[in-house]
Formats: sequence, structure tokens, C-alpha cells
Amino acid sequence: MDNERNDNYNNNSAPDKPPRMKLNLGTVLLIILGVGIFVPMIANMISGSSGNNAISYSTFKNELRNSNVAMITVQEERITGTFKRSPTTGLASDTGSLSFITYLPSYGDTELSSLLEEQGVRVYTKPINRNSLLAIILNLLPFLLLLFILYSFYRGSKNQGNSIFSVGQNKAKLYRKTTESTTFADVAGVEGAKEELQEIVSFLKTPELFQKMGAKTPRGVLLVGPPGTGKTLLARAIAGEADAPFYSITGSDFMELFVGVGASRVRNLFRDARKHTPSIIFIDELDSIGRHRGAGLGGGHDEREQTLNQLLSELDGFEQNESTIVVAATNRPDILDPALLRPGRFDRQITVDRPTVSERTEILKIHARNKPFTPSVDLEQVARATPGFSGADLENLLNESALIAARKKKSIIEQDDLDDAQDKILLGLVRKSLVLTDEERKTVAYHEAGHAVTAAFLPNAEPVHKVTIIPHDRSMGVTQQLPEGDKYLFNREYILDRIAVTLGGRAAEELQMGTVTSGAENDLKQATKLAKKMVLDWGMSDKLGTIALGSDREHVFLGEEIAHRREFSEETARDIDAEIRKILKTAFERAKNLLNEKKESVVAVADALIEREELLGKDIRRILGLPEETKEE
Repeated sequence: MDNERNDNYNNNSAPDKPPRMKLNLGTVLLIILGVGIFVPMIANMISGSSGNNAISYSTFKNELRNSNVAMITVQEERITGTFKRSPTTGLASDTGSLSFITYLPSYGDTELSSLLEEQGVRVYTKPINRNSLLAIILNLLPFLLLLFILYSFYRGSKNQGNSIFSVGQNKAKLYRKTTESTTFADVAGVEGAKEELQEIVSFLKTPELFQKMGAKTPRGVLLVGPPGTGKTLLARAIAGEADAPFYSITGSDFMELFVGVGASRVRNLFRDARKHTPSIIFIDELDSIGRHRGAGLGGGHDEREQTLNQLLSELDGFEQNESTIVVAATNRPDILDPALLRPGRFDRQITVDRPTVSERTEILKIHARNKPFTPSVDLEQVARATPGFSGADLENLLNESALIAARKKKSIIEQDDLDDAQDKILLGLVRKSLVLTDEERKTVAYHEAGHAVTAAFLPNAEPVHKVTIIPHDRSMGVTQQLPEGDKYLFNREYILDRIAVTLGGRAAEELQMGTVTSGAENDLKQATKLAKKMVLDWGMSDKLGTIALGSDREHVFLGEEIAHRREFSEETARDIDAEIRKILKTAFERAKNLLNEKKESVVAVADALIEREELLGKDIRRILGLPEETKEE
């Protein structure tokens, strides 16, 4: 309040005094630049205008030949002088003035000197004025312009927090524990990973307990898993659980346009972390800087490799008494440099895999905390219907259901909102503008009916969850199967039945419509992929036997792909092709024979799809005369 009163008093005491304008360096440079541009223009205009004394060069020579020129003064191409009497032509006679001004032509005049001597004209010369104000301004103008550009670049980078003078500084964000911090209680479905990381948190809090036993904590922990499985969330939980400084940075933040900046940022990051030990460094997307060195065409020691070399040096340079732990996350461990994974660096790998059914249920419960769901919503059923979904996918599913319910002006989220959200994520948006002809709708209905009937009657196939012929972004129709549980081992009978179900749509088209369409493109790709895996990777070929001929490496770099060679002969390649065709042909014949026996069932399901466009699993079982599926099943 005292400051406010003083300010008011000062303003009132001098009401007539105008406020002083603050000039910063940018304003001053802009003013100087403006003066440097406009002053030469005005000076040139003034110097170029000669008033009424200007005459043409031809007039000047005519008067010179007539002995009417008394004297001249020459300065560069400019000629000034006086006449002896008023000339007969030209502008000088109009004003009564005997002085004149003219300019030498650009091509020069070789006879002027001899003509002046012949007429006895007094000639005076003046040197070039190189130190004039105009010349100084013109010489300084490029430097002023360069200074203004540099200042603008400096101010712009400083306003964004990336000053050019601080380009090599540590860009990691420092987090400290707060009441809103994420903890391990907010992470579900990765119990094994939480136990491993809890050990690290305990070491940071009470290192003496481990030191008494002579135990050493891992210096580097690498979180490995598919995208969206919660690796970054686990790192945030570590920051919330550990009462220690937590530095978080992404691998791409080390890279910059300037050479050597990445290595400098690594040094500064570890230097700051050592000042606040015990501390944790989290590097997300480690594969962006940790790729295998020398992998491209020609190799090379580029900026990324310099950054990686500095990181390797910092990881292996810790002293025994330091308590700084590095946690990194990646979904591509296969492309990491082997030096990163050796003991003493990232010597412990924690796999964060996709959640199981029970884990998906727990994840859904966590994300459903702040959303109003109706009591009839069964999250366990949602978990069963979402095999392969990661934690991020499940969070997105519930968020989409909330958006759909809000769009429908509901106050609570119902089961149909969850179903619509699942269809939107898996199939894409409904293509309402797409209008199929009656023939096309009939073909799609028989195609999906072929999938549904083969899945219902084959002994090892998964039960049908829903069948729809409503066009979506990614398909014209879909048959969804709900697995009875997560499977990690697939026997030969299950895979063969799965291939037969996949080809059931093409078989139904051929039997009922008498032709085949392009709608089975994705089915053929999936069936061929499964058949290749059976022959090349799983040893399920009768002719080739128990041998694995597939490659377990994904070609990431161009150099590796060019250098990769096939590890089997041409004869073996022909046998592989023959076995794949045999598996696909046998599965297609099985599906075709089954659908031919159940022709009435296929027609009944197709007619129901044409009429209702969408059928649930219980509707399919009722049409086919199968018993209802119980909750225990």
C-alpha cells in the first residue's frame, strides 16, 4: 500500500510533466537503421536536383566552342562553372544567372580536354570527398543491418527460453514430490515392474540398509515394452514415491543443429544431477540417441553418435559413493547399442508388457474413478472385449465413451456408449455418407455371415461377439470374436481353425454369390501371415518339420537391409511357398465344405444382417440354434 501511495503522489505532484519514453536497444537500432536508409535517399535527391542552373552536356560544348565559358570546376563526373555572357540556349538565360552545372556522359569525352585548352578556359579540380556524411552512412549501413538482424534473433530466442548463448545447457525438467504427484497406487497392471522399481526407491530413501549387506543398486534401469503400456507413467510414479530430485528429459532433446550440443547437454545433465544426490535421471525414448553405432550406409561419426558416446562415458563414470540412478524407456530395445546394455550401465531391463484380462480390469477401474458410469456397466466384460489393448488404449476408450455420452446429452455413461467407443477405436468412424447398392449389401452380408458361421461351428474358434455390415472407415463389415481369455501358447488346431474362419468370408461369397470380390483383401493378408508364421517360425509344416527359417531381426537401417541375406536355398524357398499354399488351400476347403453343409444357417444370418445391419453374439447363437452362452463360459 505504501508503494501505491508513493506512486500516486509522484504522479500527482507533476501532472504537466510528460512520461519519459523508454528506449531499449532494439528501438535505438531501428531508429539508426531508418536514418541510415532515408538520409542517403534524401541526400541523393538534394544532390541530384540542381535547380534552374542545369544544362545539357551538348549545350555546354556548344557554348565552349563559342568561347562563352569562363571557368569550370570538375569533381568526378560533375562539372560546374560560369559563362562569360548569357548563352543563347539553355536554362541559365531564363534566370539571368551565368553559373551552370552539367555532368560528363558515362562513355566519357576524349576531346573535352583539348577543347578546353584551345578556348583558354580556366579549369579547377576537386578531389573525391570520401569522408562525407553520406559516404559514412552508406559504409555503415550493412553493419547496422547485420547488427539489427542479430539482435532480433537474440531477442526472439531469449523470449522462447532458448537463448543462443545457452544452447548447450541442461534442458531436463526437474520434478520434486508434491501432494498431487503420481504414485505406484495410480499404476495398475505392472506389478512385477513396480516391485523392481520399488527397490530403487527404497535404496534412495534408505541406502544404509543395502550398504550393510554389501549390495549395490543398479546404476541404470531400462523400461522396455510396446507403446502405451505405462513406461512413462512408471517414471512419474518413481518421481512421486522417491523423496529425491527427478530429472526428466526426452532423447530427442539432446539433439540440436549445432555440432557438440548433444554431448554438452549430457554432461550438464549429469553434472546437475550429481549436485543433488541422491537423484534420478529419466530419459524417455532412449532409442532416438542410443541406436547401434555405425549402422547406416558408410557409418560415420555424426552428432547422434557423439551424444551416445558421452552418455556411455557418464553412465560408466559414476563413483562408488554416488547415488544417481538413470531410468530410461524405449519400445525398440532391438536397435540399442550393445554398449548401453552391458553391466555397469543399463544392467537391468524391466519388461512392461501389454496387460492381461485382470490387469485390464484394474486399469479400467483406475481410469473410471472420475467418470459417472451406470451400475450396469461391466468393466470385466469390457476388459475381455479388448485383448491387446494397452493402458493408453483403455484410457482412450473410456474417454471416448464419456465424449459420446456427453454428445448425446446424457448425465451418465452407459454400456452402449462403451460399445460405440470401442467400435470407433477399432473400426473407425461410421461412414454415413456411403450408400451401398442392394447387391453390395447382400455381398457384404454373406461375407460376414461366412465368418460368423465358421466361427460358431469350428471347435477351436473363438466365440462371435458381434457382426455388423455398417460401413466404417477401415471396413465395409466386421465380425468380432471375443476370446475366452488371454492366450500365450497357440496349438496347431487353433491356428488352422483361425485361418479357416478368416477365409470363411471368401468361401461364402463363392458359394452364395457365385463370384469373389475385393472385400477379402485384409482376410487374405491375415491368413497368409499366419500360414507363413506356421512354416517359418513355429515349425508346424509337415514337409519342412521342426525348423525355424524366419528372421528375428527387423530391418531398421538401410545398411543392414542391404547386407541381409537369405539363410536358405532356392529349393527350400520353393518348399516354403508350397507349404504355405497347402495350408491356405486346406483351410479354404474346410471353410467351404462347412458353409456348404450349413447353407441354411448362412442364409438365415445374412438375411438377419440385411434387415438389422448388426447382430450380437447371442443373436447369432439363437439363429443357429446353439445354446445360450452362460457367464461362467
